[in-house]
Amino acid sequence: MTTLEELRQQLGDRLGDDLRRVTENPEAAATLFPAAGRRYGREPLAGGWTTDEAARALLLSVLPPEHISEIYRYGDAAEKLAVLKALPLLPIGDHAVPLLEDALRTNDTRLVSAAVGPYAEHLGQQAWRHAVLKCVFMGVPLTRVHRLTERADPELAAMLRAFADERRAAGRDMPADALALLDQLKEA
Repeated sequence: MTTLEELRQQLGDRLGDDLRRVTENPEAAATLFPAAGRRYGREPLAGGWTTDEAARALLLSVLPPEHISEIYRYGDAAEKLAVLKALPLLPIGDHAVPLLEDALRTNDTRLVSAAVGPYAEHLGQQAWRHAVLKCVFMGVPLTRVHRLTERADPELAAMLRAFADERRAAGRDMPADALALLDQLKEA
């Protein structure tokens, strides 16, 4: 997993005084965060990040935790995605679980995929199972689900079997990765 320091190194001097501005005045994030793509660019970086996502993660890292929910709530999809990707890098404990729950209610595969990443460690088991099922339903590859094999349990297997039965009855295929997980859970 990428660290904040690695993101800082990859961005170099692009942030200029913006981190200091947000540290001194957290309200400045309300204008800098949405403008990240225009200010810092959108080029790809190592580790699956883009320059605007990395800049947003670094801005979040100097914000008090209570501001993160507000940034997410008022953000567009790209801003919400950056928040979700940054969560595992921030020392916020489980305070941002409601943001994952919100992302998991969307039909945006990018947000759902980010919501089942490393920060999903903070989801309760029942919510996590439903997140995995949503990934299968939406076609999000199960490789995106952090610690899938470690957290998968008989109840998830039962949910997946019921979903597979529904799909079969409707004449629809089940994704190959979900079938592979079901096979793996049968053996356990």
